[in-house]
Amino acid sequence: MFTTIAGLTGVAITLALILIVTSSMEVIRRSYFEVFWYTHHLFIIFFIGLVFHGYGRIVRGQTLLSLESNNPKVCANLFHDWGKNESGCAVPVFAGNPPGTWKWVVGPMILYLCERMVRIYRSHQKVVITKVTAPSLYSTRLTLTLYLTLSLPPQVVMHPSKTLELQMKKKGFSMEVGQYVFIQCPSVSRLEWHPFTLTSAPEEDYFSAHIRIVGDWTQALYEACGGDKPEQQEAWKLPKMAIDGPFGTASEDVFRYDVVMLVGAGIGVTPFASILKSVWYKHIQNNQDVFTKKIYFYWLCPETQAFEWFADLLQSLERQMADKDMADFLSYNIYLTRWKETEVPDRAEHYDRPLAPRPAVKAFCLLWNQAAHFRVHHEAENDPITGLKQKTLYGKPNWDNEFTNIAAKHPKSKVGVFLCGPPQLGKSLEKQCLSHSEADVKFIFNKENF
Repeated sequence: MFTTIAGLTGVAITLALILIVTSSMEVIRRSYFEVFWYTHHLFIIFFIGLVFHGYGRIVRGQTLLSLESNNPKVCANLFHDWGKNESGCAVPVFAGNPPGTWKWVVGPMILYLCERMVRIYRSHQKVVITKVTAPSLYSTRLTLTLYLTLSLPPQVVMHPSKTLELQMKKKGFSMEVGQYVFIQCPSVSRLEWHPFTLTSAPEEDYFSAHIRIVGDWTQALYEACGGDKPEQQEAWKLPKMAIDGPFGTASEDVFRYDVVMLVGAGIGVTPFASILKSVWYKHIQNNQDVFTKKIYFYWLCPETQAFEWFADLLQSLERQMADKDMADFLSYNIYLTRWKETEVPDRAEHYDRPLAPRPAVKAFCLLWNQAAHFRVHHEAENDPITGLKQKTLYGKPNWDNEFTNIAAKHPKSKVGVFLCGPPQLGKSLEKQCLSHSEADVKFIFNKENF
């Protein structure tokens, strides 16, 4: 096996494919993205081995010259007489076929090399960080002035959530709602490019991304931006960034529908930040290309800290749309799907043993929390968690009721359902779209997994 070209290349191809497939598992991609990223570059070995594998000429066929003296149709049943003059069938001669895999590989490889060249060119284009908002271990707010040709000095603001926001500018950069870019930080890694959804609107003079700190690379980026330091970060210490993109997603079609349902889970809310901001800009500019008349927005969040950065946007939209008499244009519901142990009601903590299975106890405590929350804050004008007029809900939406109500309110409409969230939620929403689509109302499902 290891003494022939076919044997060596076959083993190399098999090992490369095994590593690529195993590192593609979701648990690897989410928890060890670097392993996923680097092992997938073994495709180079895979294709090189695939091209040279044929040079071993293991697969053999009858030569053209031999076919003239031994026609398989005539001589197949006369194999006992092969080589005898009276049979007219010479002994067939076989030879390995010349390798032809390169014909199928060279085209895709040329396209790949062109894409790499475009990425290299884009990576050398200057990217200016105009603002960084990052989580911090410290309760201070830091403001830095960068030496840039901007009307206002950009800032680095530290707050306690687990989301890093980068606002950047790049010459000639153009985007649409819901698109994403690949970001590289050379001071962290010169080889790694990570995809992040853009949270800015096309109408804004910058582009931004919100990055959840969950792995080694995002942690290193957070530290490179000075998030782990209590002292003021100097402008020259901010890392250089490289941007490739933007690239399209299903969210770009959002303005093609009269009615839109936006469903985001956790950090999956990021593409909808771009959409909601763009909707606002288009309406104040009286853009006639927007057909959307109503937006239903649902955000499912596991913890209150995650509300921090996006609630500011919703508060701004809430005020501005009220001023423009557009309060009915956007309906939103925010769901807190999890809670800390310290948030469990006091009375539930005194039980020595569970009175029901644990999920039932949690459901009871969740309802208790919601009732207590409404009892204390029902007269407050704004929700104490988000600062919005719409109160925060506990638990998860009843999707059957939500789809039924929307279908009743908007007959003879096509409703675009856009999801950025886990696959399990996607399956549930897709099922609801199919079950509630009728002759007079259609629910069109679009998803973007994260």
